[in-house]
Amino acid sequence: MHDPNDSPPNATGFPSLHWEDEDVPTRPLPLHERPLQARIDSEMAVIAAHHPRIARAIETFWGHHDCVEYLKTLILSGGYSEREHRVGFKSEVLSALINLAALHRVLPRNLP
Repeated sequence: MHDPNDSPPNATGFPSLHWEDEDVPTRPLPLHERPLQARIDSEMAVIAAHHPRIARAIETFWGHHDCVEYLKTLILSGGYSEREHRVGFKSEVLSALINLAALHRVLPRNLP
C-alpha cells in the first residue's frame, strides 16, 4: 500500500497528494466530504470547549428557524446587549459559528 508521506517532495517541497486507487478507501476525508452530522458535531465541540453556555443555547435552538438568526447575532455582536462590551470570539470559535450557520441552512426544510 502506498503511503503519501513516503512520496518524494515535489517542486513546492511538499509530498504529493496523489492517491493510488487502492488507497482511496483509507485516505482521510476532506472536511467538506465528511457526513453532515460529523461536521456539526465537530463545530459544536469547538464552541463547547470555549463557551459551554453558548453551545447549550445553540443545541436548544438547533433545527429551529431562529437558529441562524441567533448565530448571526453571536457573530456580529457577541450576543450580549449593547451596554455590555466584549472583546470578541477566538478565531476558531468564530469560524465554528459561521460554519454552523452555513450547515444549518443546508438542513432539510421540514424542521420546525
